[in-house]
Amino acid sequence: MRNDCLFCGIADGDIPSTQVHADELVVAFRDIAPKAPVHVLVIPREHVASAAHVTVDNGALLARMFTVASQVARADGVAESGYRLVSNVGADAGQSVGHLHLHVMGGRLFSWPPG
Repeated sequence: MRNDCLFCGIADGDIPSTQVHADELVVAFRDIAPKAPVHVLVIPREHVASAAHVTVDNGALLARMFTVASQVARADGVAESGYRLVSNVGADAGQSVGHLHLHVMGGRLFSWPPG
């Protein structure tokens, strides 16, 4: 865990957030600048810089992140209509916080390709 990491501070409870889920492995909270009616971030409590830093040892953690993402989608009423999961890797892809996270986004139509 890094002291200068915003998401580590949120996971530790040092920085306020609107949490929708918390357990021993992950925390999910509403994005402060939502890009869709449903926009929740699912983050690991453990500091992992991005998907590029995931190893086979992170298997259980990733499974938990995806399980929580689907639970969030069901709870927020977008599981049936569809939702998007996004994990940006690096600045060019739009990653603004250097901590692995999934965006759970739904409640509107999305275009493809994103851009």
